[in-house]
Amino acid sequence: QVQLVESGGGLVQAGGSLRLSCAASGSIFSFNVMGWYRQAPGKQRELVATITSGDSTNYADSVKGRFAISRDNAKNTVYLQMNSLKPEVTAVYYCNADVRISMMSSSVRRYWGQGTQVTVSS
Repeated sequence: QVQLVESGGGLVQAGGSLRLSCAASGSIFSFNVMGWYRQAPGKQRELVATITSGDSTNYADSVKGRFAISRDNAKNTVYLQMNSLKPEVTAVYYCNADVRISMMSSSVRRYWGQGTQVTVSS
């Protein structure tokens, strides 16, 4: 079992910045992919950004140039730096991780955090 705990959400004015953190714990051999998703009121959960084991990144078009995902392998933590925030990004942000849990198996499992609220005021 792997647990993901998000932190860093809150209320910020438009144009401000936040950094979200997601700390993973449990039975972890390696991370294949870690990422952030978000779900706004009345909308489906959508991908925000991902980072692979090779540190390649992928972003939703709407956040390119403003958000940056990074990871600290020693701490099993992924971050999402969010700059130039707009009210449209208000949502619950969820951390996810595709985790290889054993050296004996190449299979991966997907885990989700509980979410952290990000609210951007105009």
